[in-house]
Amino acid sequence: MIKKNHTNKITTEEKKDLIVTPIEHTPKVVETVEQNEVPLENQATQNIVECTEERINEISQATGKDPLQVEYELKEKAYKDYQKEHERITQRLRIEKDRGSWIRKVDRWSKRGGRLRREIFVKRQYYYLVAPYTILFFIFTVIPVLMSLVLSFTYFNLLEFPKFIGWDNYKSLFVDDKVFMVAIKNTAILAVITGPVSYIMAFVFAWLINELKPLLRSFMTLIFYAPSISGNVYLVWKLIFSSDNYGYANSILMELNIIQEPITWLQNSKYIIWILIIVQLWMSLGVSFLSFIAGLQGVNREYYEAGAIDGIKSRWQELWYITLPQMKSQLMFGAVMQITSSLAIAEVSTNIAGFPSVEYAGHTIITHLMDYGNTRMEMGYASAIATILFIIMILANLLVRKILRRVGS
Repeated sequence: MIKKNHTNKITTEEKKDLIVTPIEHTPKVVETVEQNEVPLENQATQNIVECTEERINEISQATGKDPLQVEYELKEKAYKDYQKEHERITQRLRIEKDRGSWIRKVDRWSKRGGRLRREIFVKRQYYYLVAPYTILFFIFTVIPVLMSLVLSFTYFNLLEFPKFIGWDNYKSLFVDDKVFMVAIKNTAILAVITGPVSYIMAFVFAWLINELKPLLRSFMTLIFYAPSISGNVYLVWKLIFSSDNYGYANSILMELNIIQEPITWLQNSKYIIWILIIVQLWMSLGVSFLSFIAGLQGVNREYYEAGAIDGIKSRWQELWYITLPQMKSQLMFGAVMQITSSLAIAEVSTNIAGFPSVEYAGHTIITHLMDYGNTRMEMGYASAIATILFIIMILANLLVRKILRRVGS
């Protein structure tokens, strides 16, 4: 029987015994491992299993070598694999022993501090990595939101100390502030139209582009993503909807005899909201579009073959039962981005329709917030507007999350 000595190595005599003994003694290696509670990996076990009389004769006939020589080579290879695996497992056991001392320390600590402290201690390296981001997120996101919530119950003009006034700001918003109600209406129209439409557009274009060849796919991705990062794009749209004969929209319509005189697009309240919708949709293929491209690239193609075997026959079924369930994280990210951008429309409105716009036709919640926060310096009132917008975004995200859970079901 082969046994480990105090140095955890096999002696020369045992090595010779392993190599030159007949085939029926080969299980000694396995028995040795079982007695020492050191399991062999597949490679070493495979070499031992292959060292059979049938295998020896097969190799001898194939190579023309003497059966004894083949037996010697197979057993020598099995021994080397065993020794290599034995050293690896010995090292692993040594590491586990050191780790056990840490676990005992953690157990003593957990008795005093509970399971949470034990969890933090065991995974402390991960907490160290996320700590900088967590601190910055808390300072620049959590604290401002909490401060805005507190200030919404005060009168604060940046000159005087905040004065608590209770729910007066919220009462003024919904009862006395007619412009705010117009802003809510405009924001709702823009969000309901541009949000879902741009979301669907981003996914459809990403799905179609993903079917192209790699080089063409990269080119088309750049083409569709470019509008969202282009600078001074509003000058182009103001030129298109210019109120004189030189505006492209007026020029084309007059050329086709659809209108007889120029239309004042950006000075007429009934056109402004629709122009804002067009511009916002044109600029909507941004980060969501890229996330959908990345999600489609990560779909496992083997699922399509398995789906075909299970009875999926059309591309629409592949999309609903295979593609969408595998990219739910990208779908959720895109939904959050689209909700945020559609409810926070301000730059498009101020650059296209002006600030304030004609008859507040392009006035949104964000522009109303800018009016009281940046112009009038009524920070308490502006904080109340920001709090309402924050609640609307949270509710919209919860609704979208509930809808996306049904994808693939």
